[in-house]
Amino acid sequence: MAKFDKIAVLTKMGETGVVPVFYDKDPEVAKQVVKACYDGGIRAFEFTNRGDFAHEVFAEVVKFAAKECPEMAMGVGSIVDPATAALYIQLGACFVVGPLFNPEVSRICNRRLVPYTPGCGSVSEIGAAQETGCDLCKVFPGDVLGTKLVKGLLAPMPWSKLMVTGGVEPTKENIESWVKAGVFCVGMGSKLFPKDKVAAQDWAYVSAKCAEAIGYVAEARKK
Repeated sequence: MAKFDKIAVLTKMGETGVVPVFYDKDPEVAKQVVKACYDGGIRAFEFTNRGDFAHEVFAEVVKFAAKECPEMAMGVGSIVDPATAALYIQLGACFVVGPLFNPEVSRICNRRLVPYTPGCGSVSEIGAAQETGCDLCKVFPGDVLGTKLVKGLLAPMPWSKLMVTGGVEPTKENIESWVKAGVFCVGMGSKLFPKDKVAAQDWAYVSAKCAEAIGYVAEARKK
């Protein structure tokens, strides 16, 4: 059962403006990454369903986060089908993210009032997802679609809440460009977690990068 409801989850995403995207087959590594992000100010974390037994890793991390990161909303990413969405919701996922839009996943998530953020690549796709109850849609891949899609969509559909993922970098210039375009939040993966830093267990680096990215979002919103 989700620890936080839909409104609380979307609020956490919107307030920080940054959602880390991460996967590791080792539960201990994943736990430390979640804690490092939490210490850096992150309050919504997307664990991606990328490897064998990923749901077992997620189950361990959720229990860890409940104790060590009490305000963290743990979600799952890379979900393409309703059965997998249901599995993760049962394990405590507070939100579900996918690389594509599957209306059947919307049905599963809506039944439990868990936010579903599907990956969309066009205005029509985002409109179709919104019709099924998706409050927040993911512009993906962001580095391919660009900020112009966000600006163009928000002109006729200003009620839209968008998260951009794919190629987003924890730099002032990159984050500012997306915030100015009008995104609700950004999703960030490998750029926040360089392999060498994770291998060296440099969790202070991860915390600092998260805090830096959140700061860039806040700064850009003031302009």
